[in-house]
Parts: sequence; structure tokens; C-alpha cells
Amino acid sequence: MKTDRLTDLIAELQDYQEFADLNWTGTFEDYLKIVKENPSVLRTAYQRLYDMILSWGTEEFIDNKKKIIHYNFFDDPMRDGREAIFGLDIPLMRLVNVIKSAAMGYGAEKRIILLHGPVGSSKSTIARLLKRGLEDYSRTAEGALYTYEWHLPQDMLHITGGEAVFPSPMNEEPLRLIPEEWRAEALKRMDVSEDTQGRPIHIKGDVNPACRLIFRELMQHYGGDWSKVIQHIRIKRLILSEKNRVGIGTFQPKDEKNQDSTELTGDINYKKIALFGSDSDPRAFNFDGEFNIANRGIIEFIEILKLDVAFLYDLLGATQEHSIKPKKFPQTDIDEVIIGHTNEAEYRKLLNNEFMEALRDRTIKVDIPYITRLRHEIRIYKKDFTPARVRDKHIAPHTIEMAAMWAILTRLEDPKKHDLTLLQKLKLYDGRTLPGFTQDNVKELRKETKREGMDGISPRYVQDKISNALVSQRSETSINPFLVLNELESGLNRHSLITSDEQRKRFTELLAVVKQEYEEIVKNEVQRAISADEEAIKSLCANYIDNVKAYTQKEKVKNPYTGQDEEPDERLMRAIESKMDIPESRKDDFRREIMSYIGFLAVEGRTFTYETNERLHRALEQKLFEDKKDTIKLSSLVSNAIDRETQEKIEIVKQRMIRNFGYNDESATDVLNFVASIFARGDARG
Repeated sequence: MKTDRLTDLIAELQDYQEFADLNWTGTFEDYLKIVKENPSVLRTAYQRLYDMILSWGTEEFIDNKKKIIHYNFFDDPMRDGREAIFGLDIPLMRLVNVIKSAAMGYGAEKRIILLHGPVGSSKSTIARLLKRGLEDYSRTAEGALYTYEWHLPQDMLHITGGEAVFPSPMNEEPLRLIPEEWRAEALKRMDVSEDTQGRPIHIKGDVNPACRLIFRELMQHYGGDWSKVIQHIRIKRLILSEKNRVGIGTFQPKDEKNQDSTELTGDINYKKIALFGSDSDPRAFNFDGEFNIANRGIIEFIEILKLDVAFLYDLLGATQEHSIKPKKFPQTDIDEVIIGHTNEAEYRKLLNNEFMEALRDRTIKVDIPYITRLRHEIRIYKKDFTPARVRDKHIAPHTIEMAAMWAILTRLEDPKKHDLTLLQKLKLYDGRTLPGFTQDNVKELRKETKREGMDGISPRYVQDKISNALVSQRSETSINPFLVLNELESGLNRHSLITSDEQRKRFTELLAVVKQEYEEIVKNEVQRAISADEEAIKSLCANYIDNVKAYTQKEKVKNPYTGQDEEPDERLMRAIESKMDIPESRKDDFRREIMSYIGFLAVEGRTFTYETNERLHRALEQKLFEDKKDTIKLSSLVSNAIDRETQEKIEIVKQRMIRNFGYNDESATDVLNFVASIFARGDARG
């Protein structure tokens, strides 16, 4: 029945079945049936984390002859890529391998995973993705896990201090209520030996002190009859949530004077001491430290190496023995992934601190460097500065590309080969081809570096400067590369992480390299816009092929205007071939190759066009540009006097810039003026 009530319209969005599934409760017997049907509910925290990552699928590709596994999970499919990780497939492979090793019980589960890298290299984002991923996974049928709570009648409330329902404060696995000496046989009788991934199942650990006391009291009440004790247990679905402090913990060290280890392991509940008469009664204790609440899930330590030494002992025990020591209570078992992250400066302090040797020994360091591939760096900024978000300003073509190029250059180490520039190295890393360089050369370049990607400019700095350019008043409708590059340069003097004049000078020099590269790019685009006359290119291509055909077959060419037979136009052919870097000594071979290729296409029923060969296409455009540039007189843009005919021709070029390359009116005019100024000073080499 249709309704006009707004509350009813909103209520229609609710999925009642999902709510019922996520809030399922049942008896211990019901849970044993679930375990028998789906043993994966008994997975450890590491196993659940690894399976969660794999649940999103993988892709394989070859990079420099090495097989790389791309984990789709790190594309942030849960939130449409809002926090996707770009260009770090190899570090993420190493991270997932550590998690896999821990899931298999090979020893990594007794270590802290330490994400180490420069500021802004996605360490926090990776940890955040893992936490959110576990949250979402716990809401699926595949990722379901369960815990328990005690339900006591009125005459037994003294056991819990008046609470009819007493939840497990650490959300433990219900099968921990089976005495340890029974567990192996119990699983055997249930015919449960391994999970769906073929990993052996073991129920490890004991319940927390409070639940252990209740269990003991009830066993005493029922004369040791476990089956009657377990009737007071109610099983419920466990949904992990950082906001609700269930299975997901986050700890950030404060200043040394305010650090308190009870933040990790819980503290005494002073209100309940009067009720139970002792501060060592577990029912008078809040098991709500970050280690406690993160049980069954994951705990993230932000800037882990800033921890006070007092925290160190808790961390070491939690890592190696999978147990914590709450105040005045015995060792308490936990099952959780411990992941921390730190920057370069803090890690160097760790290496120099002999008191932290035990921590180093229990740490698996995973380096998370800056991106060193241009295409991936560009994706970071394009994700943040989409047309939908940047509504009032047009970002001119190559603006983001040039900012990303500079950021990458600051992170690269100078190549040891003297015949290679840093910019060429960047292009090789990005998968572009350079004469004389192979994939093996690129592999060698990466191997010869020591700290590449661990220093340089962070994406955050570039993002801030692009934002500054977008709100500046220096352009009305668009921002261009020069505006952003100038912002990047002006901020170097105030950059808190640049500690030396030498480093600042190097970064400034790299900006000049990027500006020069941009000049070449826009000169190329303007040339292509001027020569983007399809009919003229077709005509020039046909003329070139006619001359090549006549040359290779030792024939003459008929002049279309005079009707006379003439020798092939050597000047025309060489003008085009020189733009493809064909030397004089190879011209005959190249011309024969062209004719052989045309013949091959003809046999297959295909026709050769200028678009068939990219190098020839580009050479034809350059030749046409040279023929046209004087008639358009682009350099007159920098003068005040432009005749109407020239203005019309320039307007055609501008519209091509807008249509073919993505400029708007203002940015196209800026580029044409910039290239015109280059021609005006005589620097028109393409």
C-alpha cells in the first residue's frame, strides 16, 4: 500500500532479513551445528584477515619479467575506490605474504607487522583499509563469527553482581568454554578437523578472568556438570566495529607524561569494588583496553615507536605469547592481528636504541615507499580533483601530470649510468620505451638503488599546492601547469620536512626539468592542432607514398599540375623521414620496408593509410606544421596587431585544442600565447 508518510518511505529502505541475520542468537547446541556445517567460523584473526583480502579476488601481471599479484581489496571496492592504493603492488604483496604466513601458523602470527615508510606513503590508509575490510567481512555469511553471553536466573544473579545478562567482555570464541583437555576429542566427535581452506583447526586459549570465575561458580553449583553450565550460555553473532569498539582497536601514543598502560589492558571499576569487596575480583574490572576490545580482530598502533617503555612489555607479550597482563590478574589470552606504522625518523631511533632490541626481534618490517611510477601518481591526484569536485575551475591538460612528474623525480635516485637522465629513468619506470633500453635494463636500474622511494616529496604536499592553485585569483576559469609548478616552488622555503639548502636546490632544479618537458609537450600539441587537417595529411601521405613507390621501382612521378613526368621528390621524402629519425644511410631499406608492408596489407585485403603507422603519422603532422606555421603566423599572437585572417586561423587552432586535447577557452588561449612566445624567441624546434 502506497503511503505519503516520509518515515514510511525511509523505513522501506530497511532489510529485515539482514537485520535478523546480523542479530542471530541461539543455544550452544545451535552453535555446535553451525560449527559442524561451517568450520570456518573457528578461524583465527589472521586467517580471517587473509581470507577477507582474498575474497575480493586477485589479478596477475608481469612486470619486468616478474609475476606480480594485484589484490583487488586494496582498490577499496567497498567504498568505490575512495581510499584506493595505487602503484604499491609489490609492497602490498609482501604484506599479504606476511599475513598468509601468520594464517598458516608459520610463525609470523607471533610478530608485529610494522609498516615503515616516509610520511604520506599510505601506511595509515593501508591499516584503515584492513580495519574496514574486517568490519565489512564480519557482516557477510562468509566472514561470520560468534561470541557468547551468560544468562542467569534471578536466584543466581549474585554470581554476576546483579546482571541477568553478562556478555563476554572480550567477545571470545564460544568453544573456549570447552575445557582445554576435551577440545581435540570434541572436534573429532563433531568430525571437524579443518576449515574450508584446508587449514587445521585448533581451539587455543582460555576465557577471560571474569567469565572464568562465572564458569567456576556455576560448575560448583551444578556439581561439575558441564552440560548444565552450558545451558546458561547464549551464542550471538559478532559484528566487528571500530566505532562500537568491538574487535577493532586503535591506539595512538600521547606525550610521555600522560601514557598509561591501562589504556591497553583495562582498569579497575572502582564502583564495583564495594559490591564484590576486592579490587582483584575480575567482575570489578573493566576489560576495555584496546587489546581487550580488539580481540578476534585487529589492533592498529599509530606511530608505534613513540610508545613508552612501560607499554613495551604488554606489546611483547601480546605478540609472542598472544596474551596480556591486566592489573592484578593472570595472563589473559587474546587472538588479534597487531599492526603498527612508523616513519623513517622514528625507525632510525629504534635501530639506535638498545632497550628496544626485543621489539625489533618481534617485528616484521614491511617497507611502504612512495610511488615511483608516474601513471599511478597521476591517479592519486585525479581521484581527488575530479570534474565533479572541482566545479568552478577547469584543470588544463597536463597540470596534474606535471605535478606528479615532479613528485616522482624528487623520489628517484640519480641513475648510475651516465647516458641516462633522471627524466628518462622516470619514463622507463613508467613503462615507456627508449632506444637501447630493455626490461632487463629497468630491472638493473631498480636493483642499483638503495633508498629509492623512501625520500622525496609526499603526495600530500602536491595535493595541498594543487588546492592552493584552484582557489587562487590568478586565473578566472582554469589552472595550468605553470600555476601549480609555481605553487610547488614557492612552498619549498616553508616545507617543514626539507632540512637542507642542498635538497631544496635539487627540488627547484627538478621543477625546471619538468617545465622544459611541459614546453616540449605543448609545442607538440600546438603543432598537431595546426596540422590537424585530415585532408591535408591524407594528401601529403599519398604524395609521399607515390614518391616512395616511384623511387623503389625506379620510375618517375607524374606532376598533377603540369602533367609532366618528374624524378621522385627526394627533398619531400627526406623531410618526412628525418622526422622519424631515419638516417640517410637507411633510407633505401626503410622505403622498401614501407612498400613491402603496403603489399602485405593488400594481400590481406586491407588498405594502407597514414593512421596505420604512428611514426609516419607523427612525421606527416610535423611536416604539415612546418608548411603551415608561416601562413598562420602564430608568433603574431605576442604582438598587438593581428589581422582578421590570421585571427580566424588561430581560432580554428584553438577550437582544435579544445576539441582534441581537452582545453577550455582560457587554457587554450594561454597555451597558444605560451607557444607563440617560444616561436617569437626563435625556439620553434619540434
